[in-house]
Amino acid sequence: MPKQETELKELEASENTLQAAQEVAVVDSAAPEAETVPAAGPVAVEETVSRAEFDQLKLERDQLVDRIARLQAEFENARKRAEREKVEFRDYATGNVVEQFLPVLDNFELALKSTGSAEQLRSGVELIVKQMEEVLRQMQVTPVPAVGEEFDPRHHEALGSIERDDLPDHFVADEVRRGYKLRDRLLRPALVRIVSNPKQKIE
Repeated sequence: MPKQETELKELEASENTLQAAQEVAVVDSAAPEAETVPAAGPVAVEETVSRAEFDQLKLERDQLVDRIARLQAEFENARKRAEREKVEFRDYATGNVVEQFLPVLDNFELALKSTGSAEQLRSGVELIVKQMEEVLRQMQVTPVPAVGEEFDPRHHEALGSIERDDLPDHFVADEVRRGYKLRDRLLRPALVRIVSNPKQKIE
């Protein structure tokens, strides 16, 4: 029995030694991991602004806001002024045109009050038409050439065709309504009838 107790004690001592060695090994293996644990992040440092700097920034902000408000007011005033000048210019231009046509209107009223013959009335109207054409010419408004000209869709608007063999095919044979240009800009096209020449079509 004493021998068995001695062996049992030696066995327990060996187990205790082995367990202690294992615990040391676990601690040693965990040590590197402990070294790799990141440290706590940097503590945010609160930046402080002095009262003088704050007042300076506030002053600059107020100046910018005031400048923007003044620029907006100036822009609005300029827009209203431009619109007013545009209306005034349009009224001025319209007044000049109307003023030139007033004598023509006066002559039309005199013609209507006339008690002359139909031939005299016709002659009077022809003079008024010439007067109006002169006013238009002074305004650089000219008629669009039509009869005898080759049909041009940029200046003519066809209302139909007329069969004729004395004019080239696709030329203007008749003018229904005169067209006009202001310098080089077309105000309205001439309404025309164009030639349909059967001889040229057969050829």
